[in-house]
Amino acid sequence: MTVLPYIFVLFGAILWGTTGTAQTFLPDSAHPFIISAGRSASGGLFLLIILVLFKKIQFLSWPWKQTLYAAICISLFQLLFFSSVRLTGVAIASVVAIGSAPVFSGLIEWIFLKMRPTKIWGGSTALAIIGCLFLFVTKGEVNINPLGILYSLVAGLIFALYTMTSKSLLQKEDAISVVAMTFSLSALLLTPFYFIFDVSWLKDTGNVGIIFYLGIATTSIAYVLYGWGLRKIPASSALTLSLAEPTTAALLGVIVVGEILSATSWVGIGLLLGSIAILTFGSKFSNLQNEKEGKCPI
Repeated sequence: MTVLPYIFVLFGAILWGTTGTAQTFLPDSAHPFIISAGRSASGGLFLLIILVLFKKIQFLSWPWKQTLYAAICISLFQLLFFSSVRLTGVAIASVVAIGSAPVFSGLIEWIFLKMRPTKIWGGSTALAIIGCLFLFVTKGEVNINPLGILYSLVAGLIFALYTMTSKSLLQKEDAISVVAMTFSLSALLLTPFYFIFDVSWLKDTGNVGIIFYLGIATTSIAYVLYGWGLRKIPASSALTLSLAEPTTAALLGVIVVGEILSATSWVGIGLLLGSIAILTFGSKFSNLQNEKEGKCPI
């Protein structure tokens, strides 16, 4: 196994990390649910149209049941996550949702799939979670809402389930087709929100351009990269690498938005980067050792 699948997942997570900064350029009237619906539609349908034009997808033989599960998961994840953001803020919602996902995935793999997590996964995940806590705990200015925390925890569990469902789909279909079908179905599921919340801000071409960026860059490209990597590595490892997302978001917040990070936040960034390095290169080293010893990697 090469290091390339880990790099694909890492770059996908980095693209996800640009989402928050891109959203800061949208007006206050842009409801998170509408942003989610637009993002899913532009990202999923963009890929689906290309696949249909080049006749690269077979609808009759498509695994619709698993795709529907994945679409429901990614739709619920977005709704729960953004609800948590409204209640407890971006920082805490991100820490709990993104930080809990790899833990839930590792536990699910262990309990239901009998795949015992590796020491490398355990160490890198623990370091990453500690890093997340350092990253966002600044001067005690933290708004903790119990219901918001619960929403984030459920969001983390659902994203772990989405990842595992997608991994199963990726054994049958290519990553581009899986992302196209999953997010097109997600867009369909989220369509009712267009009739509930204000959409007048979508008349501005600049706002539409940001939605297309969120759809194509942070959804189509990011999830395809994530899918390519996910085919070759454990779901728990992929979710731990996805913790590059809050690191990217924090750095862009400083460079682009002008936010000021405390010393503890910079420590958190260092711990997150360290956890990513351990998982990426530690897994590569472990596989090489197993090959030399004639063992099969877990």
